[in-house]
Amino acid sequence: MKQVQRVIAAGLMCAAAAFAPVAAQAETPADTLIQAWAIDDIITLDPAEVFEFSASEILGNAYQGLVGYNVEDVSEIFGVVAEKWEISEDGKTFTFTIRPNMKFASGNPITADDAVYTLQRVIKLDKSPAFILTQFGFTADNVDAMIRKTGDMTFEFEMDKAYAPTLVLYCLTATVGFIVDSELVKSHEEDGDFGYNWLKTNYAGSGPFTIRDWRANEAVVLERNDNYSGDAPAMARAIYRHIPETATQRLLLEQGDIDIARNVSAEEMAAMSTNADIVIESGVKGSIYYLGLNQKNQNLAKPEVRQAMKYLVDYATISDTIMKGKVVPHQAFLPRGFLGALEDTPFALNVDKAKDLLAEAGLADGFTVTMDTRNTPEITSMGQAIQQTMALAGINMELIPGDGQQTLTKYRARNHDIYIGRWGPDYQDPHTNADTFARNPDNSDDAASKPLAWRNAWDIPAMTLKADAAILEADAAKRAQMYIDLQTEHQQVSPFVIMFQEIEVLARRKNVEGFIIGPSFNDNSFKAVTK
Repeated sequence: MKQVQRVIAAGLMCAAAAFAPVAAQAETPADTLIQAWAIDDIITLDPAEVFEFSASEILGNAYQGLVGYNVEDVSEIFGVVAEKWEISEDGKTFTFTIRPNMKFASGNPITADDAVYTLQRVIKLDKSPAFILTQFGFTADNVDAMIRKTGDMTFEFEMDKAYAPTLVLYCLTATVGFIVDSELVKSHEEDGDFGYNWLKTNYAGSGPFTIRDWRANEAVVLERNDNYSGDAPAMARAIYRHIPETATQRLLLEQGDIDIARNVSAEEMAAMSTNADIVIESGVKGSIYYLGLNQKNQNLAKPEVRQAMKYLVDYATISDTIMKGKVVPHQAFLPRGFLGALEDTPFALNVDKAKDLLAEAGLADGFTVTMDTRNTPEITSMGQAIQQTMALAGINMELIPGDGQQTLTKYRARNHDIYIGRWGPDYQDPHTNADTFARNPDNSDDAASKPLAWRNAWDIPAMTLKADAAILEADAAKRAQMYIDLQTEHQQVSPFVIMFQEIEVLARRKNVEGFIIGPSFNDNSFKAVTK
């Protein structure tokens, strides 16, 4: 234990040195990757609960799942902790075999016990992302019988129906499928909490890096995992500094105080484009920017108001100015690149049409409403732009800024009026977004499943059935058409103003190579980074 404490202390000393003021043209340590990013959305480090962008990326570099996929071709699925799998004739049971000779960072061997404990733990804790697995018929009462160990290195995953095999495998690539060290987590259980209180701020994985420290709204420190089964990372440690201001990130990057700036605005991109020491990189993400309109608000619950608001966003100007190079206009819940993605963009700024719709709703004089906005520069700027165009039709929108934790907590409790959000797919199957934007099996306040439709109190039994039917369609072409039809309807009637698809942009020092921008945030990888 003392040796572990010394290692942690050394990492924190390095982190503290990195945070100290450094003269211009300084260099970060050769064995340390330092990134500046807005990480105020981190609520937990527990794979059973993580549902946020930055925490997902951190876990993607610190844990391993049963399966993974090629980030260049997501249709190529392969085993990670699982060496192989077989599917029963009725299509309802997967039998997984764990890869031999793998270890957790603790030194404990990875066995079927760990995989079974991990998946059962997700179901029994029932945190926000649990629906990724509960959709296969698992409950706290049946999961011990349905996900069961059959040997030291084998287990069965029995579902209630024969779902599309790729859907099942993609779901297991989500953070809820990241395998935890059952022996270590169990040693920290208290009062039957499955180690939940401990794992919120600690680590029990097997990925290329270990998580050594998280200081909320300040820093996250990771260190190389010497028990990692793959190629050892070149970096001994990786540090995230919470620096939400894009101008500050640019200054630190130009001075050499950080290696990578993650929140790069259009303005900073233009300013750094002529700096020979800096390289700008980008990659298309599956993330969607949208407005969620809470249907508990009697004005927002009117169909004409929902439709009017879709004509009161200046999509073109925002994407060409505030978010230039960082988004493309997109107005359907499935991002480009997914099976069945709808690329039609039927809405544009049209104040007269919006006014007519508001008059039909009995609100010709407009109304007052609030919008919760995360206080990062880009979200704030987008919020202000939307506020201005809404006002043209008489909608007085008050912006309520807050950090990531504050706005998410309020949104998850559906205590908002309007929320400006950014949603990333949890896995690479179209059901990932249909399940949250177009499905709400229980709209009650104490519902077990709380997707985005639930957060906005949108009760849609008929649309939920359509989404359910799509996951059982074996023919890919027919399934794609089902999602196109679903999105076409959703565009016109939903309480979501879907606006843009994200292009992730980062700026790095030219000597820093090997950072991978993946399609999802837990695919972003720095294990191959070199200097």
